[in-house]
Amino acid sequence: MRPPAARSLAATLVPLCLLVLGMAVATRSVVRYELRIVVVYTVLAGLLAFWVLRSGRQDSAADPATASAARQAPAADPAGGPAVVGWALAATFALVAVLHLKVRPYTYLSPGDGWLVRYVLAASAALVALAMLGSVLTGRRRFADAGLGAAVVGYLIAAVMLIHLDPTPKIDVWVTLQQAADGILRGDNMYAQNWSGSPGVQDAFTYLPFTGLLLAPGRWLAGDVRWALVVVTLLGVLAVRLLGRSEPTGSPDSALSSGTASQTRTLAATGAAALILLLPGTPTQVEQGWTEPLLMACLAGWALGVHRNNTVLAVVCLALGVASKQHLIVLLPILAAWPQFGLRKAVAAGGLAGLFVLPWIIASPADIWHDTVTTLVNFQPLIFADTLFIAAVNDLSWTPPFWLTGAAVLITLAAAVIQVHRRNPDLGTVLRWGALFLFVANLVNKQAFYNQYWLVASLVVISLAVPRSQAAVSAPEPIRPPATAEA
Repeated sequence: MRPPAARSLAATLVPLCLLVLGMAVATRSVVRYELRIVVVYTVLAGLLAFWVLRSGRQDSAADPATASAARQAPAADPAGGPAVVGWALAATFALVAVLHLKVRPYTYLSPGDGWLVRYVLAASAALVALAMLGSVLTGRRRFADAGLGAAVVGYLIAAVMLIHLDPTPKIDVWVTLQQAADGILRGDNMYAQNWSGSPGVQDAFTYLPFTGLLLAPGRWLAGDVRWALVVVTLLGVLAVRLLGRSEPTGSPDSALSSGTASQTRTLAATGAAALILLLPGTPTQVEQGWTEPLLMACLAGWALGVHRNNTVLAVVCLALGVASKQHLIVLLPILAAWPQFGLRKAVAAGGLAGLFVLPWIIASPADIWHDTVTTLVNFQPLIFADTLFIAAVNDLSWTPPFWLTGAAVLITLAAAVIQVHRRNPDLGTVLRWGALFLFVANLVNKQAFYNQYWLVASLVVISLAVPRSQAAVSAPEPIRPPATAEA
């Protein structure tokens, strides 16, 4: 197969490379403040805003009939064909392999062990690049899935090494989750516990309860909650891969989704799934026990449910995410405003999440409020976080007022709500609106680290796996009455 045109390739490759390079910068940011890192984040947020606004205009569906047509139409070829996607992914994973060797992640491993983990991830990325290229050149989708298999194996090998070589990471997140899991077995209220040996927070469980509950089996069955995070990550990756499969509409037009468009979807979804596993900074994400992979998996499950018109899957996965961490709650207005999900489903997800959390509220409303709200609001600014808030503190000796940071968050939220309601964009664009909102919230926060920015990147990656519908690209031609003899 001939290489794709340079312009089409660049249009697909540039966003992928910017995302990967942005995560390489995020890897360097742990635990280090640099103004240039904040500048990079700010520029990337601006580019993401431009992207979602532009794609929102292109994908606008002005009325319910058009939205219905978008769901019934066969998937379009969003990136110009499998050649474009395949070559772009091959180049992206080649870059990922280089970055794993060039950018040293934050780790407690010895230099030798740290390099071994990086070699494993770099080799896995190189194998994925070759597999994507092989899929394009031969037209066989099995090569792409073999590449995803290499990413899964490499990720698992790296995770096993990280967990065994650093059995007690020096971070309050891991200590909190481990001891919360033990407390659940004893019947303790995690919001009334204190954490012994924690290098940070010692008297608060700062997450909503399902973070502790869903990750506790890793501690119960294998001695470490990080094993549960590994399993959850793989489940999220499976959901992303399934986004590339044909839409189960059952309509006669569904046969048209075979061939080139189907191969494009397969490559895009497989590449996105592999990229989540191999993004720069993966060793730190696994070693530290950060909980964002749980949120990624919940949102990927929600996206799969929406894509397959499976309301139960979408609502349950979203409810699990909301019941796990507070900042997913603020995504509910965006999803409620989107006509293809709507207010009723968003309320159902929020209500189900409320039922999940209710036992802990009944047990001790003061404790859960203290741990999940008061502690975070009153938490001191962390001067090594790479945000605009900390940049103002460190470089301008000025602490931005709460009303200003709150206004930035609310303005972004309002823009997202208005845009997704008016334009009714495709699922990928809605995911990118969610990523943009979280990106802005991170930038104006007094503490945001690699893990929060990883979740933003993972939402963008998931959005790349979502096939677009032809009807979402342009509205159907109006039906005209047949011409008469007089005409």
